[in-house]
Amino acid sequence: MVAPEAVLEWGAPAMNFKTIIEPFRIKSVEAVKFTTREDREAALTQAGYNVFRLRAEDVLIDLLTDSGTGAMSAAQWSAIMQADESYAGSRSFYRFEAVVRDLTGFTHIIPTHQGRAAERILFHTVLKAGDVVPNNNHFDTTRANVEVEQAEALDLVIPEGRVPHLIHPFKGNVNLDALERLLAEQGNRVPLVMVTVTNNSGGGQPVSMENLRGVRAICDRYRKPFFLDACRFAENAWFVKQREAGYADRTPKSIAQEMFSLADGCTMSAKKDGLANIGGFLAMNSDAWADSARTLLILTEGFPTYGGLAGYDLEAVARGLEEVVEESYLRYRIRSTEYLGDKLIAAGVPIIRPTGGHAIYLDARALLPHVPPLQYPGIAVANELYIEAGIRGVEIGTVMFGLHPDGTETPSAMDLVRLAIPRRVYTQSHIDYVAEAVISVAQSRERLRGYRIVSPPRTLRHFTAIFEPLA
Repeated sequence: MVAPEAVLEWGAPAMNFKTIIEPFRIKSVEAVKFTTREDREAALTQAGYNVFRLRAEDVLIDLLTDSGTGAMSAAQWSAIMQADESYAGSRSFYRFEAVVRDLTGFTHIIPTHQGRAAERILFHTVLKAGDVVPNNNHFDTTRANVEVEQAEALDLVIPEGRVPHLIHPFKGNVNLDALERLLAEQGNRVPLVMVTVTNNSGGGQPVSMENLRGVRAICDRYRKPFFLDACRFAENAWFVKQREAGYADRTPKSIAQEMFSLADGCTMSAKKDGLANIGGFLAMNSDAWADSARTLLILTEGFPTYGGLAGYDLEAVARGLEEVVEESYLRYRIRSTEYLGDKLIAAGVPIIRPTGGHAIYLDARALLPHVPPLQYPGIAVANELYIEAGIRGVEIGTVMFGLHPDGTETPSAMDLVRLAIPRRVYTQSHIDYVAEAVISVAQSRERLRGYRIVSPPRTLRHFTAIFEPLA
């Protein structure tokens, strides 16, 4: 793990300074809108106390998600201008396919318009009612796409991954004993095993190569396909390089290639570590599964050489996948996130530790112990952060994961507020402002109260639910 006082080597000779500098120059800017507290209170009320329903123009710093919200490079914009928009067999597809295959090694590369489309196609193709899909932690759309097929999304993260304050280098690891037990006892219900890298629901925490090899060995024993949810594969590779013995001298790309070599396929949202605003892919080695997936792709997304994307999107993703494994980018990306975590830890704000790759996760349950989980402490913290400073985060907790397919509701393992940092968008002064605002909210924690849902959607309720503050 890179310590706060670490020397950052940006080339030879090393420059012995502590300041985090962005490994890019800014060539275009977008104005942000400043609002008053009264403006924000009115906007949040109009949005039903759900930050997803806010107008983006009313948000000063938007940390709702890092998905598709990053800034593309000059090289990506240049590639866009050279795109081939042919319906079938476009040059842009073959460039995209070559880059993805070089990175992943998979036989079949199937473009989709984003990650959840890849999930839907995979799960609709291979799942049936009553099946079980184990994962370290399923994220929201992954879980929903499993459950819509009347299958069970089962989380098997290690116990350390459920304890926010505990320090562990790979809190995204799969509980291998639990996975072995599941396959030994109910293997006939498990059509595939998944692992999410990095583990978004668990705080952006990485998975070690040793653990991935363990999953591979278990899958081999029980003859089960092994898939990665790979949308933050490059960040995971960087953590492996920093924290796992034997990888310090390896390039992030070579580590990522080894990671993919252990799997039989992957789903990918290129809106994360593809550094693009839209796009994704489903990749695999199975000829039979790929044939079924392409049939569904044609029906619902588009021809197999564009998959719901424009040629310029394919070009942007291809170039983004090349840039994301550059060491200067990853060093800056991970360290700048850690910088925000350091400030909050120093101020006594409870967060998931160690800091993850793409986001800081506030421990809302620890921050508001007087608000029960079923009164949604994560919503209370997220809403107060918007009112206080115009910053939009997102609840990752009981609202997102507490509602079960049978309609019952229980507290989730953790109640968090994720502050997801878009790639190459905000400067260090923006992050300093975020830290100041979070600390201010933490200092006023005793006056915050919970919420109830007054308009509950049937699925993925965090996106569109309407809330009401409790007296």
